[in-house]
Amino acid sequence: MSDFPGWHGTTIIGVRRGGEVVVAGDGQVSLGQTVIKGTARKVRRLSPGGHPVVAGFAGSTADAFTLLERLETKLEATPGQLQRACVELAKDWRTDKYLQKLEAMLIVTDGDQLYVITGAGDVLEPEHDVAAIGSGGNFALAAARGLAENPSLTAEEIARRAMAIAADICVYTNGNLTVERISK
Repeated sequence: MSDFPGWHGTTIIGVRRGGEVVVAGDGQVSLGQTVIKGTARKVRRLSPGGHPVVAGFAGSTADAFTLLERLETKLEATPGQLQRACVELAKDWRTDKYLQKLEAMLIVTDGDQLYVITGAGDVLEPEHDVAAIGSGGNFALAAARGLAENPSLTAEEIARRAMAIAADICVYTNGNLTVERISK
């Protein structure tokens, strides 16, 4: 058994409201009890075939980049069909011996659909138009669900406030946000 401390960190949230989806992620990367970096960018904009998609990731960065590259390839093969590309990625992730070892999760959106993709083969469309992953994901999810009851808040306001709450509670989450907005 190794004494090497595990990587921890990240909170990613996706909020859909009023014809747009906002994906926000914090910037903290921790190794054990040490913050290695506070300004990591874990939310990315992809544009395969001219169809914009926003993706956020939690878990191992190298693993997540591998999955983002695979997702981009699937999106190029199925332009404008986010759900199909996500399902194809999840099938590969679950059945390919190399991909099975990858430790990451993704939130992806095209501004209309919003999905969480896991290595267990899941492609989940969240209830209540909010999805969250990572070590602070449950805190952000709970906060966003409560904030969503206020009809005057935009998707971005909900995401930012939920992430601030998660950062106050989860030691593996900070307040340095990357926020991407996409409309359909």
